[in-house]
Amino acid sequence: MSGDLDVDLAVRLLGGTPTHENRDPVLLRHWAVAATEFGRRMTPRAETVRVVERDGGLDAGLLARYRSRPPVVEVYTDTVERAERLVAERGWRHWFPEGSVRAAALAHEQAHAWLHHTAVRAEFKRALGHTALRFGRRRLYAYVAGADEVAAHAYAHAACGLGRSPLLLTEALAAAVSWESEN
Repeated sequence: MSGDLDVDLAVRLLGGTPTHENRDPVLLRHWAVAATEFGRRMTPRAETVRVVERDGGLDAGLLARYRSRPPVVEVYTDTVERAERLVAERGWRHWFPEGSVRAAALAHEQAHAWLHHTAVRAEFKRALGHTALRFGRRRLYAYVAGADEVAAHAYAHAACGLGRSPLLLTEALAAAVSWESEN
């Protein structure tokens, strides 16, 4: 898993999304690259969003979550703690310094909040280039399920100066928690 390129992790995330089950891998890679580049370039405006810390993330499969009404970021402390332990267990501290899991989770959710803005969402759809309908020169761009996750991970990666994409940690954490719950 840690030998996979970050873009391969993004392609796997998109390919695992139910609406993309039969998509051409070349198209998934195109969307993964476009979403990653968009996320790296994003400059979200600093907004005041309430941050709430709670437990129960491991059972729910959540590290953090952004809710738009009212704007709030929920950070699941049990999942953050498990992710920090996993970084230490895997020897990935050089990629994910102490405390970076929470920082990356907050940056990731900040990116999701930014992607809720109409103009940003429209620009993101244009960057992905998934055309739903065309009338002459006019195009209606479609939503690409999972691409916002790829962009948010790319933003967190860049904003926190991490050595690897948080996609690596997310995938490893899901596998570890799944294995632990089965054994």
